Amino acid sequence: MTVKPFQPTLRPALLIFAFCVVMIAASRGMGETYAVFLLPLSAELDWNRASVTSVYSVYMLAFGFGSLLSGLVYDRLGPRFNYLIGVILLVGCYGFAGSGLLTSLVAFYLVIGICGGIGAAMVGIVPMQSLISKWFERGRATAVSIAYSGQGIGVMLLAPTAQIAIERFGWQGAYLGASFGFIAVLILVLLLPWRRIAAGRPVSAQLPRQANAEAPAAPVALGPEGGLSLRQAVRRIEFWGFFTIYAASAISIFSVSLQVVAFLVDQNFSVVQAALAFGSIGMLTILGIALTGILSERFPRHLVATASYLLTLTGILALAALQWYPGWLLLVMFVLCFGLSAGARGPIITSQMAELFAGRGLASIFGATNIGQGCGAALGAFMAGYLYDLTGGYNAGFGMSLAFALVGLATFWLVPAIRQGSRR
Repeated sequence: MTVKPFQPTLRPALLIFAFCVVMIAASRGMGETYAVFLLPLSAELDWNRASVTSVYSVYMLAFGFGSLLSGLVYDRLGPRFNYLIGVILLVGCYGFAGSGLLTSLVAFYLVIGICGGIGAAMVGIVPMQSLISKWFERGRATAVSIAYSGQGIGVMLLAPTAQIAIERFGWQGAYLGASFGFIAVLILVLLLPWRRIAAGRPVSAQLPRQANAEAPAAPVALGPEGGLSLRQAVRRIEFWGFFTIYAASAISIFSVSLQVVAFLVDQNFSVVQAALAFGSIGMLTILGIALTGILSERFPRHLVATASYLLTLTGILALAALQWYPGWLLLVMFVLCFGLSAGARGPIITSQMAELFAGRGLASIFGATNIGQGCGAALGAFMAGYLYDLTGGYNAGFGMSLAFALVGLATFWLVPAIRQGSRR
């Protein structure tokens, strides 16, 4: 029997994939660059470190609950409406921030924190996971991981860009430029054929097969054939396992990442050097996430996750050691280890969840577990700033980061379905 070519399906799948990468790069990349704004805001507005980092905590908390909202909107109204809400919020958020009217801490909470966090969630990971799950069957983990790396692309490009913009136009001018960028994204969203996109069609259905080829083992999903609803999913230990991994990993990563630029400046690196190091982490995150996705298709995912956590632990220790052994060697070690592992757990989790919770409530379940990430990032960012003000240094924050990395690692091993559900 003649096999039809698969290019007609593959082409739109790749375009959707590229769109997801762009959206994550723009939204999450801009959110993560808040680390570059940390010192200028603190100096101009005369805020202590806890106050400045608390804005990012509100942002990530809103991002977490916004992820649940995104999942609910996606499941009920579809991706077009979901993306429109998110992009409009981001246009308004950064436009208002660049207007000169944003001066009080409460205003920062409302605009950058709540509006920015919800907007990023609505156009970020949750709709990406859902769209790619519809369009990719084989190689889903690889596709999700590469799309997930859009966050790293965004940080790599936007962190140094934001630093240059701040030096030339001030932090308000940098935010205004971001608003214009999201206006362009809004036009793109309005022009896309969303009915066709929402329908989905896994590209693997078109892949040619040999008659004697061995069919891949189908993943074992939890619950009934139609999939679990969110209400059913929250009663399962697997859901709370993923929630814990998200939360613990976020505390570990964000208690460090938000302070990196300020810490390096305190260690006598220039502001530009610190921003470039931060941007390099974003660049390596791209590679790390992509490698994680590829490796998780070939090896048990809990083992791949273990390797990524060991890199995270090594990176944090190298960063802390700069206080006593200053120099480029430890900085390079930190950037390499932390960058390759910072986002590595994301594609592993999403692939596992797409298999275990496949069905009607997948987007909502994705969104609900992302509350763990939002709460963890909020807690990690705030506590790192608070501990700095309390102790006058970073070591307590580093210790907290190490401890929660170990919690995330342990959860991968302790929840049977997460550990044993890994495919080779």
